[in-house]
Amino acid sequence: MANINPKQTTLAHSIEFKGVGLHTGAAVKVILTPAADNHGYKFQRIDLEGMPIIEADADLVTDTSRGTTLEKNGASVSTIEHVLASLVGSEVDNCLIQVDGPEMPIMDGSSISFVEGIKNVGIVELEEDREYFEIPHNIHYQDLENQVEIVAMPAVDYRLTVMVDYNSPVLGTQHASITQINEFEKEIAPCRTFCFLHELEYLLNNNLIKGGDLNNAIVVVDKVVNQDELDRLAKVFNKESVEVKKDGILNNLELRFSNEPARHKLLDMVGDLALVGMPLKGQIMAARPGHASNVAFAKKLKQVLKKEIKRKQEGRPLYDPNQKPLYATKDIIKMLPHAHPFLLVDKIMEISDKHVVGIKNITYDQPFFGGHFPGDPIMPGVLQIEAMAQAGGILVLSTVDDPENYGTYFLKIDNTKFKDKVVPGDTLVMKLELTEPIRRGICAMRGRAWVGDKLVCESELMAQVVKIKN
Repeated sequence: MANINPKQTTLAHSIEFKGVGLHTGAAVKVILTPAADNHGYKFQRIDLEGMPIIEADADLVTDTSRGTTLEKNGASVSTIEHVLASLVGSEVDNCLIQVDGPEMPIMDGSSISFVEGIKNVGIVELEEDREYFEIPHNIHYQDLENQVEIVAMPAVDYRLTVMVDYNSPVLGTQHASITQINEFEKEIAPCRTFCFLHELEYLLNNNLIKGGDLNNAIVVVDKVVNQDELDRLAKVFNKESVEVKKDGILNNLELRFSNEPARHKLLDMVGDLALVGMPLKGQIMAARPGHASNVAFAKKLKQVLKKEIKRKQEGRPLYDPNQKPLYATKDIIKMLPHAHPFLLVDKIMEISDKHVVGIKNITYDQPFFGGHFPGDPIMPGVLQIEAMAQAGGILVLSTVDDPENYGTYFLKIDNTKFKDKVVPGDTLVMKLELTEPIRRGICAMRGRAWVGDKLVCESELMAQVVKIKN
């Protein structure tokens, strides 16, 4: 049977690349170096004193104007997205990216050189299992000013769909997608960066894109260009001549795909979302994304990831109301010797030989609200304990063939703490865990209850299961 999570990976050997920075025009050398388990992606400025390391972390991004820039303690590295995309697309988990300048080389404007280099040196498995951030629920991002929308949805693998629409008669509306990350090499990695002619003129006039070349960027002509302008551009790019082809591209490059710009935007997104810090499992759909929105979304995903890590560390269950329960109310009624208004468990979502997860929906029509702080209704703490005990009772009674013939009775309640109010509209998620094996019908359990991600009640319970009739 296949391992659910594959092993982490790294490069079999170091590999070196040389090129120029797109904006600085400076020659730069990059060495992708193997790294140990749980290292992740880190950049190292080997040209600076102390050779400082900068983690590939969304919280270290300082600029997204013409690419993504990371900075830590005064050391920075820019245009990082293409190399990160190549590592993610090649399913390399751990790599130290050593660079002898402030900017990654632009290569041909895509990730293909990095991907081919990685493929040539090979990938090796490490000892630790790969951990994924599995998107737990729909996560939305919106930038109204720039008409950007991004959503991440739960999925069993990593899927991305990108739509771009620049109101350009040349580009039109374009879509690009992959349904699994191993499609990256052929479908996305070769796609080059692009810009519009009016952006190119601005960059040239501001002494930027010193490393720009008509061989490493697609220039989209979005206006009428006279011959004098074409001659000036030819001189800037050391070409005998340049021309506007019928498809509106300023150079003699053939597009590698009809929707190459959209595919490159997907490439950028793969690289920028690597800054979340963990391989993703989810469906990402994005309309008009750019580096700024990608990084903002990566930060949002990272916040959810932190909450998920905390939830798992706390043992807090993840409740999905769309998930079919293991036991619904009609099943619970047959197992517990309780009826309305004292049946305090609506659903059982998880059960094993050592734990159970139960749900109680707190509605305003509960009879106790009529007399318990009627002006400020609060679920009584003793009923929270009772609800947890009933969920624990189902854990025990699920082990016998005739649960309807048994009752559960409290013997002891210890170390009980009420941490927040439970009010109408809340959903109480309860987890009961056996703290020792059941002996002679006596069970000891640790009970905790949450509303959302907030722990509202916890207690240590001891009960006795007794046969009440033949």
